[in-house]
Amino acid sequence: MLIKRESFVVEFCKGNIAEFKFCTPGSVNKLSQQTLQDCAQALAELSARDDVKGLIFTSDKDHFIVGADIFEFLPTFNRPEQELVGWIKDATDVFDAIEDLPFPTLSAINGLALGGGCEWVLATDYRIATPNAKIGLPEVKLGIMPGFGGTVRLPRVIGADNAMTWITTGKENRAADAFKVGAVDAVVEADKLRDAAIKTLEQAIDGKLDWQAKRQIKLSPLKMNRVEQGMSFAMAEGMVMAKTKGHYPAPVMAVKTIKAAANHTRAEAMAIENANFAKLAKTAEAAAQTGIFLADQYIKGVAKKQAKLNQNEIKQAAVLGAGIMGGGIAYQSAYKGTPIVMKDINQAALDLGMNEAATILGKKVKRGHMATDKMVATLGKIKPTLNDRDLENSDIIVEAVVENPQVKKSVLAELEKQLPTGTVITSNTSTIRIDELASALSNPEHFCGMHFFNPVPKMPLVEIIRGEKTSDETIAAVVDYALKLGKSPIVVNDCPGFFVNRVLFPYFAGFSKLVVEGADFTQIDKVMENVFGWPMGPAYLLDVVGIDTANHCTGVMADGFPTRMARQEKDPVALLANAQRFGQKNQKGFYQYAPDRKGRLKKSKDTQSVELLSQICDDNKQFDKQTIIERCMVPMINEVLLCLQEGIVASPQEADMALIYGIGFPPFRGGAFRYLDQIGLSEFVAMADKYADLGEIYQVSKQTRAWAAEGKVFYQVEGQ
Repeated sequence: MLIKRESFVVEFCKGNIAEFKFCTPGSVNKLSQQTLQDCAQALAELSARDDVKGLIFTSDKDHFIVGADIFEFLPTFNRPEQELVGWIKDATDVFDAIEDLPFPTLSAINGLALGGGCEWVLATDYRIATPNAKIGLPEVKLGIMPGFGGTVRLPRVIGADNAMTWITTGKENRAADAFKVGAVDAVVEADKLRDAAIKTLEQAIDGKLDWQAKRQIKLSPLKMNRVEQGMSFAMAEGMVMAKTKGHYPAPVMAVKTIKAAANHTRAEAMAIENANFAKLAKTAEAAAQTGIFLADQYIKGVAKKQAKLNQNEIKQAAVLGAGIMGGGIAYQSAYKGTPIVMKDINQAALDLGMNEAATILGKKVKRGHMATDKMVATLGKIKPTLNDRDLENSDIIVEAVVENPQVKKSVLAELEKQLPTGTVITSNTSTIRIDELASALSNPEHFCGMHFFNPVPKMPLVEIIRGEKTSDETIAAVVDYALKLGKSPIVVNDCPGFFVNRVLFPYFAGFSKLVVEGADFTQIDKVMENVFGWPMGPAYLLDVVGIDTANHCTGVMADGFPTRMARQEKDPVALLANAQRFGQKNQKGFYQYAPDRKGRLKKSKDTQSVELLSQICDDNKQFDKQTIIERCMVPMINEVLLCLQEGIVASPQEADMALIYGIGFPPFRGGAFRYLDQIGLSEFVAMADKYADLGEIYQVSKQTRAWAAEGKVFYQVEGQ
């Protein structure tokens, strides 16, 4: 053995070829600061040896290197910018040392090589991957950019255009796709990876492969003339700005860094990357997006602890009620490996549900992400049935019938009678109180809410709603099942609308008040999308949700909170619903819709809806952007604060992730509580007080006012 450290061992594997095997403590390999220091010393030792003629980097785990240890690195971002530049240079010097070794190097990539792991393999001369390997630089998702040489080496390896796509999207790239652009030199089966690596290095050592030439490309300026650079970088900057709307500085900075370094050697280019990385790390957006990562890890940890309490393995599931939602749930369960019965009372609904699952799977096959035989096997895990007896062997059942309390209570009561005692029953309701539904059951302790978001396969959040009599064992089982589905479950306590819809409808109410006062709903949408950062403005979102659905939910919320959320006398949503304008589902709501060439519904302004709204709205009035934001957001944030104060949601982390995963709260703002930390709670109270005369949804609670007075913050220190 040549070298041994806690995170790796180095020993000869064949002749003068050494193997540098990562074996960091834990389930995956991560680059900690100690690991980087140990690597620097080891690389210096190897560089000085005469008996090492080639070096292979490998992993003893299912993945190569998943990236830097973000929990360890985040506190470093609190350092002054210039100190941060020095710190990041020390780290990048390790990667440069790989590239400067006096013999050829190769990365044998299995599983994931992401972030720092991707940058590690880029520093080697050759890269060979297994078919299941995925390579990428996801740093922009944390509000930062590659900082270990990724903006320098990747453009020189795969070309500037490909590199900017990889870096600005943060996507993981399959081995086959990485091979097509030259990010890896070969793709081989896992059992042949070691032999292929050794053979490649033997050819390089023997002079049959020119490893120095491959290395020189990464040490030199980009091979692009000025005209090519001008076109490439201008197009990339334009596309990034169009997609991010200026809210996300990381992808913009990454493009600017590649552009600034294009005509420089490695040392000069690395200095540019070091400086720009440090600038990004100090931004509010980086704090917000890294905060999301930490909050996501927090909710996953909470969920795993809850799931461990589940005493009964879920081998068979069932969904009651087919159609789009039922089909989506059935697909997700089958796709993730849990067989599921899909029960309905009519064959047409079952056909619709199976068609929904088959359509989703068919798209995966068409894109090359799934083999046809796996599609058939997945569909085989879904059993459509009209027979109640097929439900008897299910360990968990998701009721997903029409959103009507009387219908649901009747269905649940009948269902309970047919099932063995102890079967977990859940309701996929979006607003109806769980305690009300539980009143129809003899054993309410085995019942809770399981609120999926549409479309089920794409939306990561599942709200699990604990009723007054729901047992801990039931919650544990449902959390366990949600995790098996690949979802992010968040447990909340029961109230009308639960958490997500409870805070969403005051937002809609604030929007409606503005419209009635003469605001142009298209202007509101533009401000809330382009300035605040929502993926959809409130009018557009209402059309997507369904005007009829929103109108029904408004009634439910008004019944639940009769003073704060009473239905407005002049209600744009009710007006459109009564006019049979249901949004996208019948292609007319606030906007009108028509399919584009790809069959996707595209919105356009509709003079009929404007004329209809004029019946209840004041004459057109202009509102400035900040007023529009405040009028819409204050009611939502007020309700978020109340939910934390009332114990509906347990923590700021769970609240923020529910908002981000459930309704698309702008990630660059980090969630409602992180947004409050950024603007200051006392400033929020002052903002809300300006509109107190507009109604209770704008009036802050005594607890909020007390928190503001004491200077409360919800997240203490980044990285903690």
